[in-house]
Amino acid sequence: MKNILNIIKDSNYSFSIFDQKLVDELESKITFKNGKPYVVCAIRDKEIVLKSEEVVRQLYAMKLIEEYGYPKQRIKFEHAIHFGRQVKSADIVIFDKDRPTVEYIIVEVKKSKLQDGKNQLRSYTNATGAPIAVWTNGGQISHYHRKDPNYFEDITDIPKADQTLSDILKERFTLKDLIIKDKIPNEGKSFKTIIQEMEDEVLANAGVDVFEEVFKLIFTKLYDELQSKKDKMRLEIYLEDKLSQEDRGDYDKVKEVLAKIDDSNFRVLEFRNSGQSESELKKKIQKLFDEAKAKWPGVFDEGSLIQLSPSHLSVSVSSLQDIKLFNSNLQIIDEAFEYLVNKSSKGEKGQYFTPRHVIDMCVKMLNPKIVQTYIFGISIRIDLKM
Repeated sequence: MKNILNIIKDSNYSFSIFDQKLVDELESKITFKNGKPYVVCAIRDKEIVLKSEEVVRQLYAMKLIEEYGYPKQRIKFEHAIHFGRQVKSADIVIFDKDRPTVEYIIVEVKKSKLQDGKNQLRSYTNATGAPIAVWTNGGQISHYHRKDPNYFEDITDIPKADQTLSDILKERFTLKDLIIKDKIPNEGKSFKTIIQEMEDEVLANAGVDVFEEVFKLIFTKLYDELQSKKDKMRLEIYLEDKLSQEDRGDYDKVKEVLAKIDDSNFRVLEFRNSGQSESELKKKIQKLFDEAKAKWPGVFDEGSLIQLSPSHLSVSVSSLQDIKLFNSNLQIIDEAFEYLVNKSSKGEKGQYFTPRHVIDMCVKMLNPKIVQTYIFGISIRIDLKM
């Protein structure tokens, strides 16, 4: 790993999202000529100079072959994408199984920043019609389904060679899956980054109060996770039996242990875009929101509705569905709320006001007799008899 570390140092690239065995395998293949690192390309079978972005491309290609099962014949590097007379090269392209000249998945690694990579992918997928896109810099990764030329919708992962996109969208998804596939530790992003990406994709032009609508979705998703509390207890008991307290802080070990649990009788999470029509999805999420309002009354008005259009809601749900929100003290949403409140309330006044319904939600969920907590750095002490 020493050689790879030296190659990527002082760059915007990493290899933290890749399995250690892939990193070790690539490390073992590195040779040096005139002080430069070389490796035989996993796809082109020729010797190439191993630069920082090439480390990520080689690791992802190895992942496609060894973990997703794609044959080399379906993968190409530097594939030509035509824009009229202009021609650009896509970093990695996986071709359709039954139509070997048709682009199926396009992967971008040259753009080390997410928004730059996403813009590049949007142009490539629009030009080719490819339905799936991936961006990664080795430290973060994003998987997208191109719904139409306007929107990229987050998906949990790309299909394996023997799967279809429909298999990914319609897969049975429980609390166990949510913990294992939680986007924040797996994709190397913060919740704030995910909110910003969602805002860039649809919310900025949705014609709604962004804070209000995102808060409704977070409120609804928290309720959905809470409905699986019995499954959460089962998972915790299992982890207590299989892992020491120290190992329970190791996310990779937790994932490895949880993967062995049979969750066939677990509740299926509802806050998901599972391939239904956009109007059906909106009905499902509104129903879940109504149930959450009944569970925690007073946070929103009884008649409150989700104002996002079905297409905007579809993208937003896809962005949030693979994030586990119920972590210790809800810390995971604190930064995102602060970002949103700064934009919608604080302005340039130099003041900060915690929204009433945020406080109400936290209090109702905790259901304390006396609560002293910190929301966005503000100490709040409330004496309740509940």
